[in-house]
Amino acid sequence: MGQRYEAVVFDLGGVVVDWNPRHLYRKLIEDQDRMEWFLTEVCHGPWNAEQDRGRPFAEGVREAVERHPDHRELIEAYWSRWPEMLDGLVPGTSEILAEVQRAGTAMYAITNWSAETYPLAVDRYPVLKVFRDIVVSGELKMIKPDPEIYRYALDRFGLSPERALFVDDSPANIRGAEAVGMGAILFTDAAALRGELERYGLL
Repeated sequence: MGQRYEAVVFDLGGVVVDWNPRHLYRKLIEDQDRMEWFLTEVCHGPWNAEQDRGRPFAEGVREAVERHPDHRELIEAYWSRWPEMLDGLVPGTSEILAEVQRAGTAMYAITNWSAETYPLAVDRYPVLKVFRDIVVSGELKMIKPDPEIYRYALDRFGLSPERALFVDDSPANIRGAEAVGMGAILFTDAAALRGELERYGLL
């Protein structure tokens, strides 16, 4: 490949850590259609994104309960039982991180994650400490795919965009990285990621 990258910048949830609210709500809502309704209409993606943007969970829970007072217990569980949304590491990715590290390639991360819950994940998964630095959206009150979070991260990491390769499982976040000039790989699974990183000579 002609392009030479100095660093790989990873997303965390869905790429390194298997975070999914369904891991919790399958235990709480037996009917799958009802569970999907709850995660689409009550504690939905845009609602969760506000916690990733820095809104305290207490405030988010209060807002959702005001909209759906008959679902108070299920809404409160999103915060009180949040660790049950973690189901280990995404298969194969931690091995790739170790290989990239052995190859001497710098690794960083940009994650959309609540400042309140992120420390819980770090305590549980020491592999997150392999990164030289991690930008957490909830601490900055800006989230992907806002171009500003990528620009902030690149400046903080000391990287030029054309020398940074970004890996994320969200097409919108990939487009955000490309918009500021970063290289990008849409993550589907570890095997495909390995092939892409080998192509760039990063393993």
